[in-house]
Amino acid sequence: MQNQIGAPKGLSLNDPRVRAWLFQILTIVFVVGLGWYLFHNTQTNLQHRGITSGFDFLDRSAGFGIAQHLIPYVESDSYARVFVIGLLNTLLVTFIGVILATILGFIIGVARLSPNWMINKLATVYVETFRNIPPLLQILFWYFAVFLTLPGPRGSINIEDMFFISNRGLNMPGASIADGFWPFVVALALAIAAIALMVRYANKRFNETGVPFHKFWAGLLLFIAIPSLSVLLFGSPVTWDMPQLKGFNFVGGWVLIPELLALTLALTIYTAAFIAEIVRSGIRSVSHGQTEAARSLGLREGPTLRKVIIPQALRVIIPPLTSQYLNLAKNSSLAAGIGYPEMVSLFAGTVLNQTGQAIEVIAITMSVYLAISISISLLMNWYNKRIALIER
Repeated sequence: MQNQIGAPKGLSLNDPRVRAWLFQILTIVFVVGLGWYLFHNTQTNLQHRGITSGFDFLDRSAGFGIAQHLIPYVESDSYARVFVIGLLNTLLVTFIGVILATILGFIIGVARLSPNWMINKLATVYVETFRNIPPLLQILFWYFAVFLTLPGPRGSINIEDMFFISNRGLNMPGASIADGFWPFVVALALAIAAIALMVRYANKRFNETGVPFHKFWAGLLLFIAIPSLSVLLFGSPVTWDMPQLKGFNFVGGWVLIPELLALTLALTIYTAAFIAEIVRSGIRSVSHGQTEAARSLGLREGPTLRKVIIPQALRVIIPPLTSQYLNLAKNSSLAAGIGYPEMVSLFAGTVLNQTGQAIEVIAITMSVYLAISISISLLMNWYNKRIALIER
């Protein structure tokens, strides 16, 4: 009898690998077919209605003003520049909101666990109040009920003749680049590199000898000393332009418009309420035995929280914290309700109405938010892997 051992098997649906490949091929064919159908159907409908498609409109002049722009802009600039301005304004709100919401959320989350009855209850009231009010209503409240009710520039709130708060926004000293700017940047980079080397040396020394090293104070000294030396040698990196009241408004300096202040404040307060609960649950997930072990070593409450509890809680905090960062970035689109010139109100609103290029404009806007969200996810996932426990 012919030996059949080792003979190749025929293709059969009973083989899991064959079924897996078959289902993947069918899925790819279905997705490609559906995409082609939608693309062809859209092109046909556009041709029947005489609507031109493409991205040539980006080179045309916009012809409208923008209340806030982080780069130079005039009304004759192109729609492409309008897109960049909307993107920068969105990133500005996202960046400031993430930092402020994280700080406030961690403070409220730790306060929720405080043995002090008053602090605990105030933190609870904060969380239960602000996380249950829709963010759009909070934005409208801060904008219409707070910032627009402030006095005008002539009656503005004056803080040390440097900061002026009015219904036109927050006017503050503005910085412009001076001769010592680039040497200062180099010195700052050197300071960061020196701090990284110092931390690496301190950790290695602690692992070998058990002798602690004051990394915080040493790092603070390096961070101040090296850039300060650059200022002494090459001069100040920036020159300051102070705001001055002339006529009915301020000139000079920087201004944060009321729309930016209301949007950032509302998103910060709203997101911080969720972050506080994430922090509280993360701290609760750490075994109480860790606290007892720290106390047996003589650590006080503060160092125990910073060096023992929080590092372990971060492994639980980071994944849901990433979701809150993504929500904050996407909730910035609610700025359309108060006219802040971010991506949705500026590009998917004004530009779309002027050009009629709905498909292209919406596609660009969706791609921007997708790119921002993926970037945040990649960064947080990378950090989550860095702090993950390595099991032996």
